[in-house]
Amino acid sequence: MLAIIGGTGLTQLENLKITRRQVMRTPYGEPSGPMTFGTINQHEVMFLARHGYGHTIPPHMVNYRANLWALRDQGAQRIVAITSVGGIRDDLVPGTVVVPDQLIDYTSGRDFTYFDGKDRPVTHIDFTQPYNEPLRQQILAAAKRAGVKCLDGGVHAVTQGPRLETAAEIDRLERDGADMVGMTGMPEAALAKELGLAYATIAVVVNHAAGRGESRDSIPLETIGAVMIPAIEKVKDILEFTVVSDDE
Repeated sequence: MLAIIGGTGLTQLENLKITRRQVMRTPYGEPSGPMTFGTINQHEVMFLARHGYGHTIPPHMVNYRANLWALRDQGAQRIVAITSVGGIRDDLVPGTVVVPDQLIDYTSGRDFTYFDGKDRPVTHIDFTQPYNEPLRQQILAAAKRAGVKCLDGGVHAVTQGPRLETAAEIDRLERDGADMVGMTGMPEAALAKELGLAYATIAVVVNHAAGRGESRDSIPLETIGAVMIPAIEKVKDILEFTVVSDDE
């Protein structure tokens, strides 16, 4: 089954015909909210709002381990995660939709692995390719079928949050090779890999990163909502075709 993790701006899917909701308990605590089950165009999907259905959980407080564990426990095999980012690369302007192919993790203090504790053997996972390439290509093909322009590839820098970055920090991220910056891509991607789940991200650029473009002096937070609304509609269109191709 395909699962969708909604980020900022996507706490619910209007095109999801809900069949049931289920409260979950996991060995790692409670997920961000109940699992929502339903259909999109008669195809079964599962949905979870990363920040809670009232958008009350900040990025550094999300229980990523519980979220991924609960999704797998309920039968998810593929996960499409939606995230909002700031654009660092010149062509990643507000309103752009992109499917990144790499990431750099700058987070700290988060519960980042299932292989933790004295009773667990030391376990390493190969994280050379953080995103599942067949699923990435499926999303890109779905975007094409939906008639939505979607950029292929980019390095996603994941910072701690909840504050936004300084202009100097964005300069550093750019020198490190980052194209976009957000707060929720890790440890989500690594945990999915540990559980053997195919995982890919659709990133929505909602603002220029600090020191860039319209954010040269300050990030215009009041305009983010206006940018996000039409961009999220594009994401929903992509998801409709992603769900269809997942069953083909």
